[in-house]
Amino acid sequence: MRLVHLDLKGAAPRVSYLEQLFPLLSRLGANGILIEYEDMFPFKGELEVLKSPYAYSEEDVEWIQQLAELHKLEVVPLVQTFGHVEFILKHAKYQHLREVERFPNSFNPHVPDTLALLKVILSQVMEKHRRSSWIHIGADEVFHLGEGKDSRNWMSRNKGDTGTIYLNHIKEVLDFISTQYRGLRVLMWDDMLRKISVGALQESGIAKHVSPVVWFYAPDFDAEQIGKFINKYLESGFEAVWFASAFKGTTGPTQSWPPLSSHLKNQLSWLRVREAMPRFAPLRFQGIVLTGWQRYDHYSVLCELLPVGIPSLAICLQTLVNGGFMEETRRKVLEVLGFQSMQLEQSTWCVASEGRGVFPGAEIYHMVEQVNRQLKESITKMLEEESAIKGWFSPYHRKHQFGNPRNMESFGSKVLNFVRDLRARLESIYFPDTVEEWMEENVNPYLDPLRDLVRDYRAIIRLNAQPKAP
Repeated sequence: MRLVHLDLKGAAPRVSYLEQLFPLLSRLGANGILIEYEDMFPFKGELEVLKSPYAYSEEDVEWIQQLAELHKLEVVPLVQTFGHVEFILKHAKYQHLREVERFPNSFNPHVPDTLALLKVILSQVMEKHRRSSWIHIGADEVFHLGEGKDSRNWMSRNKGDTGTIYLNHIKEVLDFISTQYRGLRVLMWDDMLRKISVGALQESGIAKHVSPVVWFYAPDFDAEQIGKFINKYLESGFEAVWFASAFKGTTGPTQSWPPLSSHLKNQLSWLRVREAMPRFAPLRFQGIVLTGWQRYDHYSVLCELLPVGIPSLAICLQTLVNGGFMEETRRKVLEVLGFQSMQLEQSTWCVASEGRGVFPGAEIYHMVEQVNRQLKESITKMLEEESAIKGWFSPYHRKHQFGNPRNMESFGSKVLNFVRDLRARLESIYFPDTVEEWMEENVNPYLDPLRDLVRDYRAIIRLNAQPKAP
């Protein structure tokens, strides 16, 4: 299977965008989507506090699944059950469930209310995903595990370690799922398992109930190192293993433009690992998740928007489908995206005017490119180098409201019109909170000085070239 990860803990798209996206995913070779809802799920009852103001409705979740089914995409919901639960533990109602009182990252597995809460969350999510034959329980990066008072006491009393604490909690989650949802297959991220001994993994018995998803996002990682982890899971009794690559969201928390070459190389590295899988029989390779992280965690800023990551996703999917990035692969990608040429090493696309792109969100792709490559540079250059401003509209002129700067109004209007158009395009895909956040992080720092300049200019023009103020 090839699952495309939709990380909804930031910049969750409107369902109308998914209507356009799903046919493209299917055409590019995906056969499933891994949906990490976080606070975009329509939680109800005691869990309603977890919902974002812009959370999908129950009807939205049903329509998303119908769309996926229409385009032959398996829907796999992802519910974090140990770490990365900031969207839960930030609320006063659940702060008592934190492993470390001052950090909202991870659950305290020793408090009975933790498992009780997870049962309610899992039940609500699965109630709305009756078609799904898979679920992903997250369980990666359980920061500060073992540092809480309850964990320290438990380790002291039981002469145990953090690995045992981790496995005990995962086993409880898996026991609930296997009892409540017979036949439902379970995935989990593997990074916490890497530190745990084969003996402990065997003794826990979790291998009968879950498949580890081995994730590495570096462009040229050590396939031999991955092989050691895979062999460990074979010895531990797991029957199948998954891989996880990345098409965006892994090269920096503030990245706004995916480096295509880096993500392509990551897929090629995973293909080498997949070729080596016969060495680890009877352990089976079952599928790969192409992750597209939208934030590094609930509190971090947005990284690359989904429409900006579509060309990278197209390259990555087609590379996995074809077993490499050949000329045929390149042609298919260009055809599907409506582009004419590309330069992978520079992480940019060379697009002729008649090849603007036909994929969902192509307008945003180009506008973000303009923000990155032109808007920032042109505003900075204008403010620092434009002779009309330096000579006739200096800080001294603005302070004393004195001047007649030609050319300023036309330039300012042109830039501000572009920004208004960009905002309108973003609003067609994203909810207002995403639009505000992205503009604040990526446009306003450069635009605010220009707005101030235009404001001062208009105020001075209204003075009709009066003598300078004292």
